[in-house]
Amino acid sequence: MEKEKLHIIPHDHAIDRSDRERLLAQKARLIWFVGLSGSGKSTLASRVEQELHQMGRLTYILDGDNVRSGLNKDLDFSEASRVENIRRIGEVSKLMVDAGLVVITAFISPFRSDRETIRELVGSDRFVEVHVDCPIEECEKRDVKGLYAKARQGLISNFTGISSPFEAPEQPEVRVQTHLNDIDECTNTIINYLKNKDA
Repeated sequence: MEKEKLHIIPHDHAIDRSDRERLLAQKARLIWFVGLSGSGKSTLASRVEQELHQMGRLTYILDGDNVRSGLNKDLDFSEASRVENIRRIGEVSKLMVDAGLVVITAFISPFRSDRETIRELVGSDRFVEVHVDCPIEECEKRDVKGLYAKARQGLISNFTGISSPFEAPEQPEVRVQTHLNDIDECTNTIINYLKNKDA
């Protein structure tokens, strides 16, 4: 396998990310929403995308549904598969950022080391970690599917926050608290950060 890798030589194409950014009149970046199940990641990611779209930004959301049903449908929910799930998402995100897009992801991504690997992969100046900070007690109250209850009964294994750890970001670019602030306030906090970063 290692010998085969020696034959992989990246090609330098004539058009690069800066060319695409000029064409799209935007800075490509990866906005990575992280938080417990039920914290509001997907809802908030969708609202942020709508706002960016209104601002004329070309965006794309990667979430569990569109990744797990295709690219990662061969993975289960063991710890090893969850690490591989995030690794693949990171690689796809890198390609999409190179294409000049503003990529938005909404994944629990519980392990700090995995998120730091993606930050290094994409580039720290293009990675925006958004911690959707919500206490597990509140997340359980919002859980209409009853996943937390099933996890506490032992019916779901490797469930983040119950039988598998969640390593909260230590220094995220943005932290929003969905149990204290409504979706408009949280969205504005994120959009204002992005505007200031682009200023």
